[in-house]
Amino acid sequence: MIDTKNLRAQIEKIDTLPTIPSVLKKLLSVIEDPKVSLNDIGSFISNDPVLTSRVIKVVNSPIYGFPGRISSVNQALILLGLNVVKGMLLGVSVFEAMQKTMAGLWEHSIGCAVTARIIATKKGIGDVEEVSVAGILHDIGKVALGLKFQEEYKALIKMSVDKGKLLMDSERELFFVTHADTGAWIGNRWNFPKNLLEIIEYHHKPQLSKNFAIQTAIIHIADILVRAKGFGFAGDYLIPTINPIAWQTLNLKDDEIKDILMEMEDSLTESSSFSLDDD
Repeated sequence: MIDTKNLRAQIEKIDTLPTIPSVLKKLLSVIEDPKVSLNDIGSFISNDPVLTSRVIKVVNSPIYGFPGRISSVNQALILLGLNVVKGMLLGVSVFEAMQKTMAGLWEHSIGCAVTARIIATKKGIGDVEEVSVAGILHDIGKVALGLKFQEEYKALIKMSVDKGKLLMDSERELFFVTHADTGAWIGNRWNFPKNLLEIIEYHHKPQLSKNFAIQTAIIHIADILVRAKGFGFAGDYLIPTINPIAWQTLNLKDDEIKDILMEMEDSLTESSSFSLDDD
C-alpha cells in the first residue's frame, strides 16, 4: 500500500530528480525566493537564449492575446506582472517534461489556457492572464507523477485508455490521490499564489473552491470543452460531466456559449501550430 505522506514527500522533492529539466531546476531556485523581483526574473531569462525565445513565443501566442506585439522580455514582464510571469515561466520550463510524460498534454494545457482566457474575457474577469496561467499549469500534478513514477504512470495512462476510464480514477486506485492533489502539493512547495493553488487542487471539484470559485469554474469548464473538442490529450478519451455548481457560478447565457465555442474554434486552430520547440 502506498503511504500518502511518503508520496507527498517524494512529490515535493521532484526538483531533485535527474529527469527534471535543468532550466526548471534553475528557475525554481529563483522563484522560490519570496523576495524575488521582476528585475531578478528578467535577468534570469535574459541569461538563457532558449528561455528568452520561448518566453517571447508564449506571450505572442493566442494564450495571452498579444499577437506579434511583444518584442522583448522586459516588455512582457511589465505587461504581465510578477505572478503571471512566474506561472508562465513554469509552464515554459515544464514543456519538455509534459511532452515526456504524455504526448498531447502540452497541447491540452495550451487549449485550456486559450479557452479559459476566452471564457474569462466573456465574463469580465479582471485577472484574465492569471486564469490563462492556471490553464497551462492545471495538470502539473500529472507531470509530477509522470516524472516520479515514469513506467507506472505510462501504464496507468494505457490502462485508462484501454478500459475507458478517467485517468483521475485510475490515479486514485493506484496512488490514493489524483493529479489535482499532487499538483497542489508541488504548487505549495514552489510557492504558487493562493488563487493558482486553489484552482489546481479543485479543478475537478470546483464546488470545493471557496475563495476563487469563478476562476476554478472557468478552468473546470475550459478543461472539459477542450477535451470535447479533441484538442491535445489529457490521459484518457472520456469527457467528464460539467459540475452543476461550476455551471451555475458562471451563469453562461446561450449567446455567450455560442460566442465562446466560435472563438475557441478559431483560437484552437491557431494554437494547433504553436510549439516551443526550437526553430
